[in-house]
Amino acid sequence: MGEFIRMTMSDGADIAVYHAPGQGERRGGVVLVQEIFGVTEHIRDMAEEYAGDGYEVLAPALFDREHPGFEAGYDAEGLAEGVRLARGAHPFDLSLADVQTCVDALAAKGTVFVVGYCYGGSIAWFAATRMRGVAAASAYYGSLVPGAADEEPKVPVIVHFGRYDSGIPMEGVERLAAKAWPKAEVHVYEAGHGFNSDRRKDYHEPSADLAKDRTLTLFRANGG
Repeated sequence: MGEFIRMTMSDGADIAVYHAPGQGERRGGVVLVQEIFGVTEHIRDMAEEYAGDGYEVLAPALFDREHPGFEAGYDAEGLAEGVRLARGAHPFDLSLADVQTCVDALAAKGTVFVVGYCYGGSIAWFAATRMRGVAAASAYYGSLVPGAADEEPKVPVIVHFGRYDSGIPMEGVERLAAKAWPKAEVHVYEAGHGFNSDRRKDYHEPSADLAKDRTLTLFRANGG
């Protein structure tokens, strides 16, 4: 089982990071990036899943500077606070820097991958286009991804979108797919936003299972 540890980030801040040691044969490291709701029970469960698949996982609590211990519910109040943090109080570039710090911490031990959900899905895309030391990335329903379609990925990345996601119009997803970047794959599922989380109303188990299988296949094809 994993636990929260403390890590020093590039700006000197000391933040919580959920650490799940890999089980069995080591396949590499994974930086798992949260939704806007924080490092919730769902995010910790996902960290444990990847640990069970043989990956050492770090999941940084990105909003720890502004709201220590933030873990919101999937209700209107939780959403409002998550949006306040993600779109106002907390600089997005700082999240990218924190994820880079976690990638660097794992890189000394071997191959590193990034997977992110919602807010973290956008970060996972930028991990593939901007970060160093990332072998491959898997981005789930990141709202900023279609708008960043002109940034060509440097490493393999797969992106997962729900066809019925009211917050991410299909026009943007189609525009991203039309770029046909050699290292990017765009997948659309018959689901809504947040389909990977069994805590959310849009949970869609077949889509979640398929996306996870595709993610593991990607990782294993790139050194994991």
